[in-house]
Amino acid sequence: MLPQEILAQVRRLEIVTGRLVAESFAGDYLSVFKGRGMEFAEVREYAPGDDPRDIDRNVSARVGKPFVRRYVEERELTVVIAVDLSGSQDFGAGQRLKREAAVEAGAILAFAALQNNDKVGLALFTEDVERFLPPRKGRRHALAVVREILAYEPKRRGTSLQDSLERLARMLKRRCILIVVSDFRDAGFDRALKLCALKHDVVPILIEDPRESSLPDVPAVVEVVDPESGARGALDLRAQAPALAREEAERRRALSKTFRAAGLEPVVVPTDRPTIEPLVAFFRRRAKRRGR
Repeated sequence: MLPQEILAQVRRLEIVTGRLVAESFAGDYLSVFKGRGMEFAEVREYAPGDDPRDIDRNVSARVGKPFVRRYVEERELTVVIAVDLSGSQDFGAGQRLKREAAVEAGAILAFAALQNNDKVGLALFTEDVERFLPPRKGRRHALAVVREILAYEPKRRGTSLQDSLERLARMLKRRCILIVVSDFRDAGFDRALKLCALKHDVVPILIEDPRESSLPDVPAVVEVVDPESGARGALDLRAQAPALAREEAERRRALSKTFRAAGLEPVVVPTDRPTIEPLVAFFRRRAKRRGR
């Protein structure tokens, strides 16, 4: 795309996703994530119901009666959006490509962070992390994050979630909200995902296209190309569709097991539905659990 086309798309995403965030997402985002720590607020006299562990012994000894220390949660968060730009993200059998859905998800989350005055950073990866924008605040930086997801041309086509996640775990020194946007069409990244989940609050955004799990059952032989390796072949839809469907179902079961083992709940974003819907549903479920 030409630079002016990219800028126009960024502006359109800001208008559309900014409105969606304001109308249906910002409150859920705010209520889900804990702040980075507790900040001292005041010392006040002990009242029935206060936790005895909060009693400030030095102040209590000086005044001759119990006083407790009160804290408030620091709301400022650091959000890092890691987006998979490998070749498989350029697939889409319906209205949009998986990469387009990933751009929308990234934009929604960047503008949600902006609205809550949080820092937002970006990591773009394929076989490794290719581009990293350190977390910062402000509208200008949020727009830069969206522009990079839209415009960046990856140097490689393959996927290595293991290498990319391990590198992110080394790069991100402080705990943050790590949002991984990918189709997760890779294997052997279980350990790296668990490591990130131990250090950070990880939210997997799973981008899916319906055609990946359900090929048309028609008498036709079509040429297919692997978007990552470039390998070509022929596919007999009627003869091979059932076996491919079983293989895809097994892959999804294994992926669900990987997420469960890391203690994570993925947000599934299909390419044939508005991106905001599964994001809102996920954050509302999580907000309810946190409330309980």
